[in-house]
This record gives sequence, C-alpha cells and structure tokens, in this order.
Amino acid sequence: MSTQLPIAQSPEFDTAYFRAALSQFATGVTIITTRLPDGSFHGLTVSSFNTVSLSPPLVLWCLSNNAGSMPAFSANSHYVINVLAADQEELAMHFSRRTENRFDNVDYTLSRSGMPILNGAVAWFECHNRSRYQEGDHVIFVGEVERCESAPAPALVFHAGRFSST
Repeated sequence: MSTQLPIAQSPEFDTAYFRAALSQFATGVTIITTRLPDGSFHGLTVSSFNTVSLSPPLVLWCLSNNAGSMPAFSANSHYVINVLAADQEELAMHFSRRTENRFDNVDYTLSRSGMPILNGAVAWFECHNRSRYQEGDHVIFVGEVERCESAPAPALVFHAGRFSST
C-alpha cells in the first residue's frame, strides 16, 4: 500500500541563514580515506558522519555532488572513516585543502584491505561501500562497518564555524 506524502512548503529562509542555523549543531570531525585504482591514496575532511544501525553495523556520511572526490568514493568498494582527536585540527585543515598529495608527511597505517588509517585518530571504521543515495545537492554514502577501533580521548569538534574539543 502506497501512501502519498504531502509536499514540503518552500523554505522561508535563504541558504546562508540555513547554513548559520546548522552551524549551531556541534559535530565531530572525520577524514574519510580510500585507495585509488592506481594504488595512491585519497582523503578529505568531512563533518557529516552519523550512525545508521547497530545490527548490521551501518554508518553514513555525505559528499557534495560537485566534490572532486565524488568519482573516487563512488567507484571504490571500501573506505575508512577516521574520527579525529582534539589535537588533530591541523590535520583536518590539511585534508580540506586542495593539494597534489594530501598524504605527504601524514602518518598512517594500512588496514587489512589496504586502506589508510590515520595515526592518532580516536576511532576508525573500515567500511564496505554498501549504498549511495542522491538527496538534494549531496550524495549520502552508507557504509557497512567491517572493522573498527577506538581509543578513549577527547575528540575534535566543529561548532559555529570553529574547531574545539569535547
């Protein structure tokens, strides 16, 4: 049985106002990393990360349709979500910049499947790229967690356009 949902009303605000309101939600900071077909690594800073399900273990993150990283993450079977520690603000900034090789001078180890895990992260989740959903101007990536680790330590937080710690 199909139920027809009502259509949303047009918003009474512009994008800048919406962004400012969203910035009041404190969020953790992650770097998503993967291996490209040529064997090199790719990664980017992302704050749109969340839990979907405990059983099976599912997480999600979002990427802009216009992101240069879209082909890398759409085509790969695996990626690692690295949750940054409070002292990794510079690393977050490093992976948010356009550079030739974001992994230059970055300490990491490799997961069992060869994905880069950033040293010092308070947690990491190695994910199978389970599904993707197009919504608005972003794609929602759902990852099925195959392996994870965590270390109790303060995490890096982004709130109101600034970094802080938990």
